[in-house]
Amino acid sequence: MDKHVTDIVAYLSWPGLLIALLAGDRTGSRFHLNQSLVIWLGLTLFGFVGRIPLFGWLVCGLGCAFCALCWFIGFINAIQGVEREVPVLGQIHLL
Repeated sequence: MDKHVTDIVAYLSWPGLLIALLAGDRTGSRFHLNQSLVIWLGLTLFGFVGRIPLFGWLVCGLGCAFCALCWFIGFINAIQGVEREVPVLGQIHLL
């Protein structure tokens, strides 16, 4: 896969991220792969927090809404071919 396709596929889902990591242009797409990984990890973490009654539901709702907003911003950036960090989560570098 070329860089542009790898950037877009990374945002589609956990399997999309794994496909982009294994079959895509890892060196060229490192920025979007990192952002996608951080967003999906955030969504997973908030999903676990959401299992706690009342307080966890509130935190999960707000956190998941924020991650969804970051996902949308990152996905649009990947489609446009720009490397612009998403708010807060874009500053975390795992890859």
